[in-house]
Amino acid sequence: MAERPDIRLTPEEQAEFLRTTRKCALATVDKDGFPHVVAMTFHHRDGAYYMTSYGKAQKVLNIRRNPKVGIMVETGGSYAELKGIMVRGDCEVVDEPQRVNEIFSWLVEGRTTSRPTGSERSVPKRVVLKIIPHKMFTWDHSKLGGRY
Repeated sequence: MAERPDIRLTPEEQAEFLRTTRKCALATVDKDGFPHVVAMTFHHRDGAYYMTSYGKAQKVLNIRRNPKVGIMVETGGSYAELKGIMVRGDCEVVDEPQRVNEIFSWLVEGRTTSRPTGSERSVPKRVVLKIIPHKMFTWDHSKLGGRY
């Protein structure tokens, strides 16, 4: 039997993928122990993943109770096109307004749209989620060459 091709993303492919993809699924654990999965936008910087939320959101309550989270960044329309990164890690909730505002400013770097009008006023209600990875898995099904 032929050996399956290595479909992992190289470090260079990972860096490019994270530069060009901004949407992920964030999984937290709810009070009953079930997964709570939501769509988020993120920014990857210095090995960590950053996203913002309102401090009273369910995902933030879940993280404050249990900081273990998972994120999945994936693209592709068919099985042969799937490419992604799954991260398991711990999430820190940053809620100090000056730090939140500072992180907000670089979260919009490279985006084609500007920060929404009035977003400055929402800073006191918002937090930043900083995910520090412990384990990561990557895949690029196009490397299968049609063998699946």
